[in-house]
Amino acid sequence: MSNFKKLAGQTAVYGLSSILGRSINFLMIIVYTEYLTKEAMGSFTSIYALIGFMNIVFTYGMETTFFRYSTGKNLDPKRVYNSTQSLLLTSTVVLGSGLFLLAPWLAEWLEYPGQSYLYRWTALILSYDAILAIPFAKLRLENKALIFAGAKIFNILLNIFFNLLLIIGFPYFITNGVIQDGFLGYRSDWGVEYILLSNLLANGLIIPFVWWKAGFFKFKLEGEIIKPMWVYSIPLLFMGLAGVTNELFSRFLFEYVLPPNFYAGLSSREAGGIFGANFKLAILMNLVIQAFKYAAEPFFFKQSQDKNSPLLYAKVMHAFILFCTLLMIAISVNLEWLGPLFLRQPGYSEGLFIVPTLLMGYLLLGIYFNLSIWFKITDQTKYSFWITLVGAIITIAIIFIFVPIWGYMGGALSTISCYFVMCLLCYLYGQKYYPIPYQTGRGIFYLLISFGISYGGFYLDLNNPFLNFLAKNSLILLFGLIIWMLERDQIKTYLKPKTKTT
Repeated sequence: MSNFKKLAGQTAVYGLSSILGRSINFLMIIVYTEYLTKEAMGSFTSIYALIGFMNIVFTYGMETTFFRYSTGKNLDPKRVYNSTQSLLLTSTVVLGSGLFLLAPWLAEWLEYPGQSYLYRWTALILSYDAILAIPFAKLRLENKALIFAGAKIFNILLNIFFNLLLIIGFPYFITNGVIQDGFLGYRSDWGVEYILLSNLLANGLIIPFVWWKAGFFKFKLEGEIIKPMWVYSIPLLFMGLAGVTNELFSRFLFEYVLPPNFYAGLSSREAGGIFGANFKLAILMNLVIQAFKYAAEPFFFKQSQDKNSPLLYAKVMHAFILFCTLLMIAISVNLEWLGPLFLRQPGYSEGLFIVPTLLMGYLLLGIYFNLSIWFKITDQTKYSFWITLVGAIITIAIIFIFVPIWGYMGGALSTISCYFVMCLLCYLYGQKYYPIPYQTGRGIFYLLISFGISYGGFYLDLNNPFLNFLAKNSLILLFGLIIWMLERDQIKTYLKPKTKTT
């Protein structure tokens, strides 16, 4: 059980950066919905969905490939690092330059006429992210979790500082006559522009520190290393593209698919802003999944040579489901006050009913990440492409079919449907090629029960705020009691201190 506790400890450290840092970032939704228009929120939702999609293109699976070839291919990790970073830097220059030059065309095509600078900044943000990807991965591989966490948190704090300065600080100084409108090129009519600019500045400023702590690389492209890595990574690229299609395209396409005047008094872009803002509430689940992923990916690869690794993978999966289903209920039953707390302007709360569905979608994404270990450690990454391609097709089909009919819920259904199918396919193929003794029946039971409790708690209304709060949160205790009754012996094993041997 020491390995299990090691993973839990690493997840906790990475959670410090992922959950604490992103929670601070998440709190910016309060600022955005308070100070920006719904149209600006719609632009924010759409452009950052595009950034999420293009991030996969710029890194093309090289983080996972770096882990694989640094741990299990009898290669010098330094040579792997040099070649990987050199390859990624070269491709980033090519892709970033191409996107920079295409910015005017993109702005017209995506209905942002005269705002090509948005996509030039996007090209720079993507380039900075890409050249940081492998140094951050190296820190994870070397178990330098505290340095990793510190760099991530500092990056987020910089981002927050620039956001607050540009969105709140400068307007305040202008209103009080401290500075004039136009100071340093400041424009009061900008909104999403300052979110992008803050991101750009924050990412650029941490590059020297991260490169220094990870170890500066020697530019060298070794064909002996790059060729097999390329073969391994290409399926991961397509898996990533299909994956972000599943995760982000509902937000990117929403304003273009939603019929005009579907929601009274809202343009399609404003409705997209409401949809994206409610998506942000569901990202609380994704924070946990991201922290788990940072710790689990290198951990899974290192444990792959152990004959007992399938049993360990199964235990990790079960603990993951228990924790995340409890979290889903805790968020869902408290949306009555969480929603208005984070979504400040009137009108955003009309999309709250999709949040439990989105939470379940993210939970299924986390389960898929657990399941996907089989094709990564058996070098069968070709299956990742086909599985996620099916998910992408389902995502796009549901968006185009159901968003025009059901609006917000149509977008939410695209998320949960595609991840369910991906989990099912990954599980079936995984048990065929690399059997892992998952507690499948119990896992499904917890997923169904928790999803039902989540929506039951969301719609529960006793016409009294205090009684509502007590009744809704008692459902968390009820589910916790169910877990304790069924998992008591296993939980005691997890919590039992490690015995010392002499």
